[in-house]
Amino acid sequence: MAVVDSRPFGGTCALRGCDPKKVLVGAAALIDWIRRMESKGVRGDNARIEWPELMRFKRTFTDPVSKQREKSFAEAGIETFHGSARFTGPTNVQVGEDVLEGRHVLITTGAKPQKLNIPGEEHLTTSEQFLELDSLPRRIVFVGGGYISFEFAHISVRCGAKVTLLHRGERPLERFEPDLVEQLVQRTRELGVDVQLQTQVKAVNENGNPLAVYASTKGGNREFEADMVVHGAGRVADIDDLNLSAAGVKSEQRGVAVNEYLQSISNPALYAAGDAASTGLPPLTPVAVYDGSIVVSNLLEGNHKKIGHIAVPTVVFTVPPLASVGLSEGTARKQGLRFRVHREKTGSWYSSRRVAENCAGFKVLVEEGSGRVLGAHVLGPEADELINVFALAIQSGVTAETLKQTIFAYPTHGSDLTYML
Repeated sequence: MAVVDSRPFGGTCALRGCDPKKVLVGAAALIDWIRRMESKGVRGDNARIEWPELMRFKRTFTDPVSKQREKSFAEAGIETFHGSARFTGPTNVQVGEDVLEGRHVLITTGAKPQKLNIPGEEHLTTSEQFLELDSLPRRIVFVGGGYISFEFAHISVRCGAKVTLLHRGERPLERFEPDLVEQLVQRTRELGVDVQLQTQVKAVNENGNPLAVYASTKGGNREFEADMVVHGAGRVADIDDLNLSAAGVKSEQRGVAVNEYLQSISNPALYAAGDAASTGLPPLTPVAVYDGSIVVSNLLEGNHKKIGHIAVPTVVFTVPPLASVGLSEGTARKQGLRFRVHREKTGSWYSSRRVAENCAGFKVLVEEGSGRVLGAHVLGPEADELINVFALAIQSGVTAETLKQTIFAYPTHGSDLTYML
């Protein structure tokens, strides 16, 4: 058995994604909490984020990963190869001068920033590069209105940067409920982030310093100046350089075309998982772990384990966070489902007031008749934790009535759940 990676072993989440990002989010959340409480008896006159020190702290999490991962591979008898992999046959993979041949090959290459095909694209900073900055630039423009842009914008503005976010559509964070997104956008603007919607970036020009970002808007063309321009406009499966045609592997826009066993539809010796597989599931770390367990089981015991219909919670780690699981209201209506909607802004609730957070709300969909929770969408403190309870309910078929009858520890955000149903 062998594992190949052109980068240090450990993967995106542990080294260049969710784990190091959450360290930075934690610092931003702490600063925000102190500032919210300044008129409530808390004095934080000197509270601030020192970016270089925060990055040193972040690296205590990321730096040991690769060495530990490679050691665990060796202890398990797995050979490690550093370099870019490229297929030369159905199960033949070339890495440098080595050619590896296996009975099966698993593709788990993750994702990369999608090409924007604009002049000056080479001047864009990726999310991975952002997470390695030794110092934070004074002026930052984020291109795109998805997870990356909003999360990093919330971190950057709380570190003192002047932040602009440019999104080409009418509404950012398109996978989330519009009314909750509207609340979050308003809060983001109140923080000082210049959120520009219906603004499509056309080019980035480097005339020394600063960078110039050229964009088209409904009102005409505009120019934005920045010391750094960050690519937050989406990611795609990182499979372009694998020479899949040599292995007879069909791929789609979302990744390798696979069946319900995560097996290539065109090459039965090959499997794909995570962001590299076109499954219809969201490209999230827990999904990759779920995919991996399915593939391992099928490789060891033959195809018997299929991708199921699972409830996948997803979170935008802004401050406060925005979380979602299950169906959106729009999707549920398109499917012709009969359901009732519970929605409310909860900035006046005790759980929000005690932490001085007025940006909070929820929307929960409950099916008529069965009482099943079809979807849950939460904005506010601890939304990233509360959404897991809803995910469990959806996955296990726990009804809204059962949840309402459950006694939760009080006062907690979990105890709010009974008032959301």
